[in-house]
Amino acid sequence: MDSSCIFCKIIQGDIKAKILYQDDLVVGIEDINPQAPVHLLLIPKKHIPTPLDIKEEDQEILKNIFLAAKKIAAAKNIGESGYRMVLNCNEGAGQSVFHIHFHLLGGRKMGWPPG
Repeated sequence: MDSSCIFCKIIQGDIKAKILYQDDLVVGIEDINPQAPVHLLLIPKKHIPTPLDIKEEDQEILKNIFLAAKKIAAAKNIGESGYRMVLNCNEGAGQSVFHIHFHLLGGRKMGWPPG
């Protein structure tokens, strides 16, 4: 854990967030600035600053993130209509919190290209 990281503070319970999903490795919270009717952040409980910092031993975490997305999509009725998952790497790509997290967006038609 990183004591200066907002997501670590949410995971530890020091900062309140609307938690919609949780397992041993992953937390899913509502995004405070939603860009779609369904917009959650899927955050590993382990502090990993960027995708460049992912290690071989983090495979189970990544698997859980995608399985959590599948469960949430079914629960929110967006699995069949479709959803998008976004992971940003570093400032140039829009990463503003340096603890990896996937944006799960759905409930509306998504455009392409996304950026």
